[in-house]
Amino acid sequence: MTILINDKPHELDEPCSVAILLERHGARAGSVAVAHNEQFVSRANYATTIMQDGDTLEIVAPMQGG
Repeated sequence: MTILINDKPHELDEPCSVAILLERHGARAGSVAVAHNEQFVSRANYATTIMQDGDTLEIVAPMQGG
């Protein structure tokens, strides 16, 4: 199955959670914001939000400064 993470295609053997994908990509759950299919996902739902074929995931790290 193919999903898009930050507009780049990624192949998965099976559906998996946002939490697992963040771990695989080295992103700390508390240091990023996540949107699944253009909908914000709260940290409390990372483990229960399951990626399916064709889904999109945006992982954004907050910026500091001004």
